[in-house]
Amino acid sequence: MRPLILLCLIFPLAMTSVAADSRAVSYKSGDETVNALLYTPQGKGPFSAIVVIHEWWGLNDWVKEEASKLADQGYVALAIDLYRGKVATTPDEAHEIMRGVPQDRATRDLLAASSYLRSQKNVDPKRVGSIGWCMGGGYSLDLALYDPKLKAAVINYGHLATDEATLKKINASILGIFGGQDRGIPVADVNKFETQLKALGKTVEIHIFPEAGHQFENPNNKQAYRADDAAQAWKLTVDFLAKYLK
Repeated sequence: MRPLILLCLIFPLAMTSVAADSRAVSYKSGDETVNALLYTPQGKGPFSAIVVIHEWWGLNDWVKEEASKLADQGYVALAIDLYRGKVATTPDEAHEIMRGVPQDRATRDLLAASSYLRSQKNVDPKRVGSIGWCMGGGYSLDLALYDPKLKAAVINYGHLATDEATLKKINASILGIFGGQDRGIPVADVNKFETQLKALGKTVEIHIFPEAGHQFENPNNKQAYRADDAAQAWKLTVDFLAKYLK
């Protein structure tokens, strides 16, 4: 069954700062060739690596900026494009494009992305993780479910799995960041998710920002963006990745 994908009801405004060391790459996903952007830190490695998964807008400048920031932290970051080059500019367009992505194709693209990173000479294949926001946060969890080799996954207000048999598949350490006022992801569901993972012996860290709603980390979300909470969320992410991935 196709998992629920939560909507990010904000308008994507442009951000201009993109790392100079990024380059366009492509990787095979089944019979298709998928394009992505690869961000590489200074040095020879081997580096830890992260699959960076966009929101429902597509691979826009904000997601590229996040991938660049992760490269600055010492990770090879692959910003993937689940939309095959499409980038939405309105919620209606984003919703239409998102609904047009077949679940099996998205899963194939995600697994192909982590495999692509493991194939890179400057990447430690045992230290590959994922991160995503909103729709991408849910897909970050999905990659942890489908890729038994994934080392760590960061879920920023993405959909959650609750079936015990499904959660047993997770080998990755999990960081979940959520807003206490997010109407799409109730705190009770987040707490249940954490409790289930801990009962299964999984490594999980959950952080709920009590006053934050959905999509509070993105400054383009003028109504819900919370600068202090976003800064703290980024610090939690950096610390988590350093502990479990680097």
